[in-house]
Amino acid sequence: MNETNAGGVRRRSVEIVVPVSNEAHVLADSIGRLDAYLEDSFPFPFRITIADNASTDATWTVATGPTLRLPHVHAQRLEQKGRGRALKHVWSRSTADVVACTDIGLSTGLDGFLPLVAPLLSGHSDLAVGSRLHRQSAVVRGPKREFISRCCNLLLKAGLGAFPHSRLRSSAGTPTSDAQCGFKAVRTEVFRALAPHTEDTAWFFDTELLVLAQRNELRVHEVPVDRVDDPDSRVDIVRSALDDLKGMARMLRATVTGRTRVHAVPRRTTVPQNVTPLPAGAATAVEPMEYAS
Repeated sequence: MNETNAGGVRRRSVEIVVPVSNEAHVLADSIGRLDAYLEDSFPFPFRITIADNASTDATWTVATGPTLRLPHVHAQRLEQKGRGRALKHVWSRSTADVVACTDIGLSTGLDGFLPLVAPLLSGHSDLAVGSRLHRQSAVVRGPKREFISRCCNLLLKAGLGAFPHSRLRSSAGTPTSDAQCGFKAVRTEVFRALAPHTEDTAWFFDTELLVLAQRNELRVHEVPVDRVDDPDSRVDIVRSALDDLKGMARMLRATVTGRTRVHAVPRRTTVPQNVTPLPAGAATAVEPMEYAS
């Protein structure tokens, strides 16, 4: 994955992690579609990692199949359950410049993947989130999931908004509309700094990471997504909502005590490395970004 361009410069890369637990029935087809899409449409080096967290069905056996025939696909197995635990494990060990995640059902349209990671690869932003609740998103979902999702996001905004430095906002300065969408990406060096400060091992992990990023004044990019919710989803949305409330209370306590401050977070430079500073009034010389053929 550490490829170089014609000039010998290492090209920036992305690792996309797909957490799975008892998903043997859909895994092979979904990973095949994801790999084919990225192979045809994604202009940067990439790696797909299947993160099996304590499946009790044939998921691990099925997961090893694509790794034998698709060079971009790899698999890791964890003996403990937890989506957040799986992401933290793989992301912390990644050699890619940017790490990302999506669900095994590929409910979120993959056309949003490049807009999600591009600001991170360029160095413009630190973390990127897909939003199902953005006004430009196109989402098909049941009324129960829609109601619970919107209520949870409103509670997150209301609760965390009680502290000025914890308000969930995008790089444009507008409130982040969807903290729970499982379509996210982060610069790897930033994640490594934040990872020791994350505690949740399940679904609140995403929100916890977002709160930590914004509490430390990192730049968060939000993209609208196209999504059709998977009717076969194994997520217990009521339990997930209750866990979110517990997580929110914990993050509020951490904010009050100052435990959300991370001093070792890498900071973006004022002038990107590929831009040559010139005198005022002169045009800037920017090296073009390298794309795969």
